Amino acid sequence: MSVPARRDVHPRRRPARRRPVRLTRRGRIVVLAACLVFGAAAATSVASVSLAADPGGAAPVAVVRPGDTLWSVAARHVPSDDPYRTIEEIRQLNGLSGHTIHAGQQLIMPAGR
Repeated sequence: MSVPARRDVHPRRRPARRRPVRLTRRGRIVVLAACLVFGAAAATSVASVSLAADPGGAAPVAVVRPGDTLWSVAARHVPSDDPYRTIEEIRQLNGLSGHTIHAGQQLIMPAGR
Protein backbone atom coordinates (compact mmCIF):
# COMPACT_ATOMS: atom_id res chain seq x y z
CA MET A 1 0.00 0.00 0.00
CA SER A 2 1.30 3.38 -0.77
CA VAL A 3 1.25 6.31 1.58
CA PRO A 4 -0.62 9.32 0.25
CA ALA A 5 1.43 12.48 -0.21
CA ARG A 6 1.15 14.81 2.73
CA ARG A 7 -0.43 18.15 2.06
CA ASP A 8 0.43 21.24 4.05
CA VAL A 9 -2.34 22.08 6.38
CA HIS A 10 -1.49 25.80 6.24
CA PRO A 11 -0.85 27.26 2.87
CA ARG A 12 2.17 29.50 2.60
CA ARG A 13 1.38 33.00 3.63
CA ARG A 14 2.84 36.02 1.99
CA PRO A 15 4.56 38.43 4.33
CA ALA A 16 2.28 41.27 5.26
CA ARG A 17 3.10 44.66 3.79
CA ARG A 18 4.28 47.16 6.34
CA ARG A 19 2.07 50.12 6.76
CA PRO A 20 3.68 53.55 7.24
CA VAL A 21 3.76 54.80 10.79
CA ARG A 22 1.03 57.32 11.40
CA LEU A 23 1.11 59.51 14.46
CA THR A 24 -1.93 60.81 16.19
CA ARG A 25 -2.15 64.43 17.19
CA ARG A 26 -0.98 63.54 20.69
CA GLY A 27 1.92 61.54 19.23
CA ARG A 28 3.04 64.50 17.11
CA ILE A 29 2.93 66.76 20.18
CA VAL A 30 5.02 64.28 22.17
CA VAL A 31 7.60 64.00 19.37
CA LEU A 32 7.75 67.80 19.04
CA ALA A 33 8.18 68.23 22.81
CA ALA A 34 10.97 65.64 22.85
CA CYS A 35 12.76 67.45 20.01
CA LEU A 36 12.46 70.78 21.83
CA VAL A 37 13.83 69.29 25.05
CA PHE A 38 16.72 67.71 23.17
CA GLY A 39 17.46 70.97 21.34
CA ALA A 40 17.39 72.99 24.57
CA ALA A 41 19.74 70.51 26.25
CA ALA A 42 22.14 70.69 23.31
CA ALA A 43 22.05 74.50 23.25
CA THR A 44 22.66 74.66 27.00
CA SER A 45 25.64 72.35 26.84
CA VAL A 46 27.15 74.28 23.92
CA ALA A 47 26.57 77.62 25.67
CA SER A 48 28.19 76.47 28.91
CA VAL A 49 31.22 75.22 27.00
CA SER A 50 31.62 78.52 25.15
CA LEU A 51 31.28 80.51 28.38
CA ALA A 52 34.02 78.44 29.95
CA ALA A 53 36.41 79.65 27.25
CA ASP A 54 35.79 83.33 28.01
CA PRO A 55 38.75 84.98 29.68
CA GLY A 56 38.15 85.98 33.25
CA GLY A 57 39.56 88.95 35.05
CA ALA A 58 38.66 92.43 36.04
CA ALA A 59 36.88 94.78 33.69
CA PRO A 60 39.07 97.52 32.22
CA VAL A 61 38.94 100.81 34.12
CA ALA A 62 39.69 104.28 32.75
CA VAL A 63 40.60 107.26 34.92
CA VAL A 64 39.08 110.52 33.70
CA ARG A 65 41.68 113.20 32.90
CA PRO A 66 41.04 116.94 33.28
CA GLY A 67 39.04 118.16 30.26
CA ASP A 68 37.82 114.68 29.30
CA THR A 69 34.29 114.05 28.09
CA LEU A 70 32.52 110.73 27.66
CA TRP A 71 33.13 111.11 23.93
CA SER A 72 36.91 111.51 24.35
CA VAL A 73 37.11 108.62 26.83
CA ALA A 74 35.10 106.36 24.48
CA ALA A 75 37.20 107.36 21.47
CA ARG A 76 40.46 106.80 23.37
CA HIS A 77 39.63 103.38 24.84
CA VAL A 78 37.47 101.83 22.08
CA PRO A 79 38.49 103.67 18.89
CA SER A 80 37.19 101.00 16.51
CA ASP A 81 33.59 101.14 17.78
CA ASP A 82 30.75 103.62 17.36
CA PRO A 83 31.28 106.32 20.06
CA TYR A 84 27.54 106.71 20.67
CA ARG A 85 27.19 103.01 21.45
CA THR A 86 30.32 103.01 23.61
CA ILE A 87 29.11 106.04 25.58
CA GLU A 88 25.79 104.32 26.31
CA GLU A 89 27.62 101.19 27.46
CA ILE A 90 29.89 103.27 29.74
CA ARG A 91 26.85 105.02 31.21
CA GLN A 92 25.10 101.71 31.87
CA LEU A 93 28.17 100.02 33.36
CA ASN A 94 28.81 102.93 35.72
CA GLY A 95 25.21 103.84 36.56
CA LEU A 96 25.54 107.37 35.17
CA SER A 97 22.23 109.18 34.74
CA GLY A 98 23.72 112.08 32.78
CA HIS A 99 26.74 112.78 30.60
CA THR A 100 28.83 114.60 33.21
CA ILE A 101 32.10 113.09 34.41
CA HIS A 102 34.80 114.54 36.67
CA ALA A 103 38.60 114.43 36.62
CA GLY A 104 39.95 111.52 38.67
CA GLN A 105 36.72 109.53 38.34
CA GLN A 106 37.22 105.86 37.53
CA LEU A 107 34.96 104.47 34.80
CA ILE A 108 34.40 100.81 34.07
CA MET A 109 34.91 100.34 30.35
CA PRO A 110 33.14 97.87 28.05
CA ALA A 111 35.08 94.74 27.21
CA GLY A 112 37.26 95.13 24.14
CA ARG A 113 35.83 94.07 20.79
